[in-house]
Amino acid sequence: MDDLKNQMKDHFIKYASYVILDRAIPHVTDGLKPVQRRILETLFRQGDDKLHKVANIVGQAMQLHPHGDAPIYEALVTLANKGFLLDRQGNFGNIYTGDPSAAARYIETRLSALARETLFNPDITEKIPSYDGRNFEPVTLPAKIPLLLMQGADGIAVGMSTHILPHNFTELLEAQIACLEGRNFRIFPDFPTGGIMDKSEYDKGRGKVKLRTKIEIKDPKTMVIREICYGTTTESLIRSIDEAAKKGKIKIEAINDYTAQEIEIEIKLPRGQYAEEILDALYGFTECEVSLNSQIIVIKDNLPWETDVNEVLSYNTQKLVEFLKRELEIERDRLDEKIFYKTLERIFIENKIYKKIETVKTLEGIHDVLGASFKPFRKKLLRDPTHDDREKLLQIPIRRISRFDIDKNREEIGILEETQREVEKNLKNVKKFTIRYLQTLIEKFGNDFPRKTRIKAIEEIDRRAIETKEIKVGFDPASGFAGTKIPGPIQLHCTNFDKLLVFHKDGTYKAVNIPEKQYFEQAAWVGIADKKTVVNVIYKMKETGQAWAKRFIVEKFILDKIYRYFDENAELLHISAKPNESIELHFASQGKQKVKNLVYSFNEAPLKGAHTRGIRIATQKVKKVTAAE
Repeated sequence: MDDLKNQMKDHFIKYASYVILDRAIPHVTDGLKPVQRRILETLFRQGDDKLHKVANIVGQAMQLHPHGDAPIYEALVTLANKGFLLDRQGNFGNIYTGDPSAAARYIETRLSALARETLFNPDITEKIPSYDGRNFEPVTLPAKIPLLLMQGADGIAVGMSTHILPHNFTELLEAQIACLEGRNFRIFPDFPTGGIMDKSEYDKGRGKVKLRTKIEIKDPKTMVIREICYGTTTESLIRSIDEAAKKGKIKIEAINDYTAQEIEIEIKLPRGQYAEEILDALYGFTECEVSLNSQIIVIKDNLPWETDVNEVLSYNTQKLVEFLKRELEIERDRLDEKIFYKTLERIFIENKIYKKIETVKTLEGIHDVLGASFKPFRKKLLRDPTHDDREKLLQIPIRRISRFDIDKNREEIGILEETQREVEKNLKNVKKFTIRYLQTLIEKFGNDFPRKTRIKAIEEIDRRAIETKEIKVGFDPASGFAGTKIPGPIQLHCTNFDKLLVFHKDGTYKAVNIPEKQYFEQAAWVGIADKKTVVNVIYKMKETGQAWAKRFIVEKFILDKIYRYFDENAELLHISAKPNESIELHFASQGKQKVKNLVYSFNEAPLKGAHTRGIRIATQKVKKVTAAE
């Protein structure tokens, strides 16, 4: 058993680690999950700008991804719909309506111009063997854009989850420039579905944002929703409006969805309802307003890292500088080699060194002669010629030697040296070079990604205040019915949030929600449970016939729970809520009794709790109670 427990513990830790590092959580360097990275790598290997069937890409990506074709297809469609890295042709679904994409065999994709320019460079990409060892895949792509914050990401792993909101392309790159220049910067989400956003609680990605749909008022009776909240669809939005209407939160006459390439949901209002008045209710009770929480957890140095958007952007900027520096160093070395060989070639032909090997009969001897012949020219060369360099010279055809143009060679070397000086200059000030690179990207791609979400402060909506309505509750003592649809002689003015107190003749009472029409057996008095109304009660004990009085306020109650306000062996004579009320007690005739009635003011009774016993008014038996004249 202990061995089994240890195995389970070990296997669970491995599984949790695998899900976190290789499935659900994106990497901070390129902002990609492994399946997304494998899809992009597969497309890059195609080596052309042609559109490819998604089914073909999915099949080829399975060489790198060990989890079947379905997750690859779903990840590709999601990646394409983010709008940055993949060009699309065909039906990739609709982020507005939630409609699914067509089958993989019908739709086509390729890397976008932005992806080709900013994500790939085999010279600086670290690769590891794929799951079966037959291929190599990148650990991360050398992304030169802050892709994690641009696209956003969602992921649920074992014991953790991440929810990163998307941001605006141009604003992110401008923030990177500010970071390089040592200036402060602030960045806020930008959603592909547009809408209006309150960013006051965003807190660098550790808080939340509030989003609203963009609603256009065509006329007092017609509203059109033009943009929806991120994470919702037109279908879910319409469903939330219908549900709110059924619950009585709002009143609508009709709702029509005309969404195609752009969102257009038309809401018609009934008589007595006006667009300006219903806006707050729409925001309060439907998906016209949502809150989105942000929690940034990413993979960094092979471990989960909980951070904020500023730290992520600073890290991405630092990596951008490193990538560009490595590319410049590789370009410098490549230019050095080109200049070296062109110089070596010129020396070989200009000084007719090739003639010195015409009589040499062995290859080894030829190399010895060439090595000795180049020694006088060593200062003109970057390094000593290697065996491969000499072998390359031997491959030059005689026709090319005879037509060799020394002046053209010198001109080509001059161009290479000028380029080399520019590279060296950029290497000495990589930050300035990085800023120019970012500015070039903004000029080239910035217009393709305008801000879609408008930033505006949104006031908190008091849903209770929106929903509160003045209503009338009728009570008919003769029939025992009470409710909003009862035209009884007693009319109570209250709101739909109030509760009713119903006092019965048997000494019980309860608090209930306001009904439309409900029968209350032996109802003696009905009032509003406002926790301040003073109730006056006269009851008599059945054994003695003596009258007791009490005044009380019902301050606490549980809905529909039955309480008592006098004992079971008593009988109700009078109940009301009139202030400063006086009543007249009429006593039963008994022998030589001289006092036949008594006027009593309720002000004489102390104010107590509803469940406490009253005070005895008189020792005589009471026959009836009437209002005092």
